[in-house]
Order: sequence, then structure tokens, then C-alpha cells
Amino acid sequence: MNFALTREQEFVRQMVREFAETEVKPIAAEIDETERFPMENVEKMAKLGMMGIPIPKEYGGAGGDVLSYIIAVEELSKVCGTTGVIVSAHTSLCASLIYEHGTEEQKQKYLIPLAKGEKIGAFGLTEPNAGTDAAGQQSVAIDMGDHYLLNGSKIFITNGGVADV
Repeated sequence: MNFALTREQEFVRQMVREFAETEVKPIAAEIDETERFPMENVEKMAKLGMMGIPIPKEYGGAGGDVLSYIIAVEELSKVCGTTGVIVSAHTSLCASLIYEHGTEEQKQKYLIPLAKGEKIGAFGLTEPNAGTDAAGQQSVAIDMGDHYLLNGSKIFITNGGVADV
């Protein structure tokens, strides 16, 4: 089995590593100390196609493979864990779920702007009485026919303070 990275994966590694060193690392300590969301870097990552690496081009993504996406998150996380989490929650826990399970209407409305980085995705798992135990979640979605009624409470919403989706 060949575990060598492809030429495209090596390109992603180098491009993201350079971006991380020049744009993310210089402000990493400051954003953690002040608990500031680095929107300026998210906008730069969007222009480079980093907010939708594994999403197909037809939905606004880069059309890359999952390993390229993982490499990008790894390189970002090496210099700033916060930035790595921002991208991974946005992509893995929001955009990818819409791609895998959303309707075509949802993909057009939400996935395309998410993959392009025009919108920010969030993820809410943690509940007051269950923590991150997915089996202990108390929030429910009730099918009302033409929509769902959501009831419950979430805390620690990743990207929640700035998210559009």
C-alpha cells in the first residue's frame, strides 16, 4: 500500500502551511487571549478555497479529497488550535452534513455559501445536562409535517457567535 501523498495533497500542505505561518501564527496568541473570532483570516481562507475543500465544485467547494482537507486542518492547527477548530466545525460538522444528508434545496440555499466561505457554519452538541454525550441528549426535533419544531438547550456552540448556519 502506498502511503505517499499525491502531488495535489503536497500542494495543499505547502499552501496551507505557508498561509498558517504568515497569516495565522502571528495573531494566534492574541485571538486565544482575547477570545476573538479571527474573521479576517476566515475571509482569507475563503478566498483560498479552504472553507470547502472536500465539498464538490458543483456546490461551491474546492472538490478536494478528504485527506487534503485533513492536511489543511492539521497545518492550521499546528500554529493555532482555534483556527483549526473553526475550519473543522464549519466544514466537517456543518457543511459536510448538509452535503451528505441535505435536500437539494438545502444544498443550494446553505451548502454553496458555506463551501465558498461566504457563510460560517456552527455545530451545537453540548447540553447543560448531557455535556457532549450524544446518547444523553435531551433536545428533540418534532416533525410538524412541513417543518420541524426544535426544543432543547445547547451550550458551547462552536462558531455560534458568528455563524450564519
